[in-house]
Amino acid sequence: MKRILFLLFAIGLGAGMTVMAGMSTSKIRKETRFLTDKMAYELNLTTQQYNDAYEINYDFIYSVRNIMDYVARGYEWAMDDYYEALDIRNDDLRWVLSDGQYRRFMGADYFYRPIYVTGGRWSLRVYINYPNRGLFYFGVPYHYHTYCGAHYRPHIHHTSYYRGRYNNFHHCSTPHRVRDQRVYHSYRRSDFGSVRIRPNSSVRPHNAPTRPGNSYRPETGPGSSSSNRRPTSGSSTGFSSSNRESGKTSSSSRGSSSKRNDSSSYNRNNSSERNNSSSRSSERNSSGSRR
Repeated sequence: MKRILFLLFAIGLGAGMTVMAGMSTSKIRKETRFLTDKMAYELNLTTQQYNDAYEINYDFIYSVRNIMDYVARGYEWAMDDYYEALDIRNDDLRWVLSDGQYRRFMGADYFYRPIYVTGGRWSLRVYINYPNRGLFYFGVPYHYHTYCGAHYRPHIHHTSYYRGRYNNFHHCSTPHRVRDQRVYHSYRRSDFGSVRIRPNSSVRPHNAPTRPGNSYRPETGPGSSSSNRRPTSGSSTGFSSSNRESGKTSSSSRGSSSKRNDSSSYNRNNSSERNNSSSRSSERNSSGSRR
C-alpha cells in the first residue's frame, strides 16, 4: 500500500511540473510561433520582422528549456541564467523593432517577460491574453521547419546577428536589461513569486545545463541548406541562387577537367614528337656508320 501511495505521489509530482528539458523541437516551434504571431499582430510587424522575431523567440525558448525545471524548484543560479537569456533575446529584438514598436513591446509583460511560474509549473503569459491556442493571425514563418539556431549569438562571436539589418528607421537607443532595472526584484516577484528560493543555491553546479548564450546546436536542420538566407520574394530565391552557384561550380569543374585533358594531350604529342626525332637521329647515325 505504501509503495502504491508513493508511486501515485511521484506521478502527481511529475504531472504538476513541466520539465522543459523534455520539450521536443516540434513543441518549441509551436510555442515560438504562437508568441511571435501575437507580437506581429499587436506590434504591426512586417514580414521580415516577423521572420526575424520568430528566430529570436525560438533561440530564447530553446536556450531556457533545460533550466526552467530548476527555476520552478527554486534554484537561484537557474533564475540568473533565465534572465541572462531574456536579456539576450530582448536586445536582439531591439535591433529588429523600431523605437515605437520596442516601447510597446516593453509595455506588454507577456511579450517583454514572456515566461512565468505558478503552482510549480511554467507557462507563457501570452496564453492569459490569448487563451485560444488554435488562433493564429498569420501563416507560419518561411523557415518554420528548418531554423535551428544558426543566428544565435554563440555562432557569431556573441554579437547580435540583427544589428544593422534595419537601417530605414530608428531603434531604441539603449538596451533595457531586466537585471539592470531598478524594478528587477519586482519583476522577479511577478515572474517567479510563487517559487520558494532554496538556500545556498546561487552557485552553478558542475553538472548544470549549459549556460544560455553558450549552448551548442546544429546551425541548420536536415535538408535546410538555404535556411540561413533571407529571400527577398519568397523562399524560392535562395533555392535558385543555390542552383546557380552549383551550376557555376560544375561549369568550372568541367572547364578545369577540359584544360587538364588538353594539357595531357599536349604532353603526349610532345613526347611522341621527341620519340620520332630520336628515332630519326638514330637512323642517321646507323647509316653513317655503315658508310
